[in-house]
Amino acid sequence: MSDTITPALVSLDASLGDDKAAVIRALATRVVAEGRATDAEALFEDAWAREQKDETGLPGGIAIPHAKSAAVTTPSLAFARLSPGVDFGAPDGPADLVFLIAAPADAAEAHLAVLSKLARSLMQSDFTDGLRAARTPDDVVHIVRVAIGEEAAAPAAEPAAPAVAPVATADESLTIDGRPARIVAVTACATGIAHTFMAADALTAAGKKDGVELTVEPQGSSGYQALPSSVIDAADAVIFAVDVDVREPQRFAGKPVVRAGVKRGIEQPDAMIREAVAAAKDPAAPRVSGSASSASTAPAAPQSWGAKIQRVLLTGVSYMIPFVAGGGLLIALGFLLGGYQVTANAAHVIVQNSLWDLPTTDITSPLGPLGQYLGSVAFMIGSTSMGFLVSALAGYIAFAIADRPGIAPGFVAGAVAVLMNAGFIGGIIGGLLAGVVAWWLGRLDPPRWLRGLMPVVIIPLIGSIVASGLMILFLGRPIASLMELLNDGLTSLAGTGAIVGVGVILGLMMCFDLGGPVNKVAYAFATAGLATASTSDIHAVPFLIMAAVMSSGMVPPLAMALASTVLGRDAFTPVERENGKAAWLLGASFISEGAIPFAAADPLRVIPANLIGGAITGGLSMALGVSSLAPHGGIFVFFAINPFWGFAFSIVAGTVVTALIVVALKKWVGRKELAEAEVTPAVVASA
Repeated sequence: MSDTITPALVSLDASLGDDKAAVIRALATRVVAEGRATDAEALFEDAWAREQKDETGLPGGIAIPHAKSAAVTTPSLAFARLSPGVDFGAPDGPADLVFLIAAPADAAEAHLAVLSKLARSLMQSDFTDGLRAARTPDDVVHIVRVAIGEEAAAPAAEPAAPAVAPVATADESLTIDGRPARIVAVTACATGIAHTFMAADALTAAGKKDGVELTVEPQGSSGYQALPSSVIDAADAVIFAVDVDVREPQRFAGKPVVRAGVKRGIEQPDAMIREAVAAAKDPAAPRVSGSASSASTAPAAPQSWGAKIQRVLLTGVSYMIPFVAGGGLLIALGFLLGGYQVTANAAHVIVQNSLWDLPTTDITSPLGPLGQYLGSVAFMIGSTSMGFLVSALAGYIAFAIADRPGIAPGFVAGAVAVLMNAGFIGGIIGGLLAGVVAWWLGRLDPPRWLRGLMPVVIIPLIGSIVASGLMILFLGRPIASLMELLNDGLTSLAGTGAIVGVGVILGLMMCFDLGGPVNKVAYAFATAGLATASTSDIHAVPFLIMAAVMSSGMVPPLAMALASTVLGRDAFTPVERENGKAAWLLGASFISEGAIPFAAADPLRVIPANLIGGAITGGLSMALGVSSLAPHGGIFVFFAINPFWGFAFSIVAGTVVTALIVVALKKWVGRKELAEAEVTPAVVASA
């Protein structure tokens, strides 16, 4: 590994400009002048884009503009000690110590780890004091290299190991049930180089000072070590100090959470800890959404292949859902405004007409020409959004395997699956292929001159050729035949008693794990069929399946709400009764996760009751011929459901049965355990 910093990259007591843009540009120019990057302007633009997202000035006169850029060929640190200082947005004034952290777009983990060490060193006063006292660029280089592990400190100059401060005794406001609060935290920034680790260190130090048991998981670009599941399970609350999505957030499902940008974790760690402890004591505090079952089984050891495949498939589905929900609701709105025959000429209307030139022929809308035009607009936008369904599924499956380099080949493979009529199964296989190819290419060690091209040209090019080529040449037609066989089989069930069995199975799947993998498979199956269904027949099988899936998915939260707030209040804890109030709206909106707190607290009684009610609702929905043209929204998309009375009757039946069963089980099965559980919240609340 080459030296990350050299004397030529150091500027002492000089003015590099009057503002931070000038300083960043000057340091980028110096990196290029030393042959460590190819384009100063490109490096500046990447660093400036990061600066625009969140200013990099930190308390103590420090600034760390940074970027991962395709223009960088060698990981580098460019340093300036400014006189006078320049404002980088820190709350306490201008910065006089500025590091430009420049990493290649495809930097190896070892390089990123070195750059992250610098960020952590900046939190130590002896390091920054040494930089301010340095007399020559060589002195700066020595201080930095020692800090990042590229050079050993001279024995005479080696500082004594810092004493480990004993954990302070937590004051009463930071205790829970008479013991120090247990907090877990995740830190992550857009580049995963600097702020991620500085926030982790700041939170850790604040936790020790306050006497709180705090464990941090920094999710950096060089990877991350997942917290053991035992630590997460024992935590009272979670802190997310992040600027990007938390990886595998389902591990923390159900925990009270405090969320903020990563910079607040650096500047206000004490406040975030106190907010997390307060959230742990508040039954109404925000909580991490997701499946409690999948969270409790998150492994600390390396995942098995089966677990990895499940994770990447769920990632693809979770990113696909917004396309489905938004597009499906717009299609339903188009039918409401333009009538069910709006599909016949919607494309022609939006191209040939406008608000100032409304259509005059083939009006199918009950609202006249204006309704025809607005309905056509809503329908076409929704149809376009639904057209991304398979591509988004494949693209984000590839993303889950290979990160950002996998997105482009994954999207292309998904589009090819649509072209080959391979449906969502083709999208899944294409996404897996694209992700594996992109992941393998990303692990290669190409020549330095080629590294900058790998993530933006080489990986998308080769990944698309291999994954999409395999789909076209070998896999597309067999998968298309399988999809055709599946669709024909379901269609043949329409009008027979067997279609009720399909509804029962889908109802069981929707109510088994409440947003987990089984639930998501059923929902993905329904929405994929919805995207390919012909709207000329609103009672086609895909619309029947969608109605069965949505109605049965509404049963668990509605049943828990009915049971805990109406039928059997004394069988539930105070916290559960509060959750039950919220579950009314969640259930009505088709958010199955509203029942998770109940299932997590009492799975052996709640889950079987949910399954029975879900099976009843799914079967009734099919038997009554209920169809839904909307993929989400619950009772609020009544206009897209036909007949709505059948939809409502199916839900009411399943909800009442589930509520009665769960109340009966709680009253007559395991009553002793329930009584003991009711004591616990009172003890916690009084702590």
